Amino acid sequence: MMDQLWLIPLGFVAGILGSMIGLGGGIIVVPVLTFFGFPPTLAASNSLFAAFSNAIASTFSYSRQKRIEYSLGLKLGLLTIPGTILGAYFSSDVAPGIFKILFGLVLVSSAIYIFLRKRIDTKEKTVNKQIMVFAIAASFFAGIISSFFGIGGGIIFVPLMVVGMGMAIKKAAPTSQFILLFASLSGIIVHSILGHPDFLQAGFLAVGSFVGGLIGARLSLEIRERFLQILVSVIIIVAAVKLFFDSITENMFLIGG
Repeated sequence: MMDQLWLIPLGFVAGILGSMIGLGGGIIVVPVLTFFGFPPTLAASNSLFAAFSNAIASTFSYSRQKRIEYSLGLKLGLLTIPGTILGAYFSSDVAPGIFKILFGLVLVSSAIYIFLRKRIDTKEKTVNKQIMVFAIAASFFAGIISSFFGIGGGIIFVPLMVVGMGMAIKKAAPTSQFILLFASLSGIIVHSILGHPDFLQAGFLAVGSFVGGLIGARLSLEIRERFLQILVSVIIIVAAVKLFFDSITENMFLIGG
């Protein structure tokens, strides 16, 4: 038990960053767990507990700041649930090397978005039928991504709300955290039924992530966003490179063997 206490500060740091950028703490937790040799399914399922805990804390704080679009968040959140069920089942059979490559691509996409988010057009748009149809499909896909990788799905929802719907980033990130309540909870339930998570490890991550989520929501009003963009982007890119490198070396070892 004592040798797993490091998961609390990991969840704490991931909770702060996840809350501030609206992507969920899993974008930090999963690469770190994978780095320390956690199997993909265990890393993803444990991470969802941190994502859920972070979403609870962030939603509580953001609701007091009145920055959440509840009607939209509820609709998109419920639409993620079928995808999370599929994602949990898919994760049972994925090879570690494939998981690392796919997650590395998700991380690179996340870093690009985070770095460019200030330049994204946030002019108010009319949410027409085409956008809503796309939002339904995107929500289903985000559910799969959320449960498969253990990251919550914010990488889909924040750009969708900002680019597709013209929502200001200061409302999109909080609304994304509200959506992650549904995506992460449904993923947790299915992963638990399948016997994937280690509940002690997940609990440590959740404790740290909850406290980090409270702090991150408050800091989001004060910290210089450009500094945060650069910091998180660098961390994510380093993690992606490490995942790509590990996957390549593992495949070369298998070929050589």
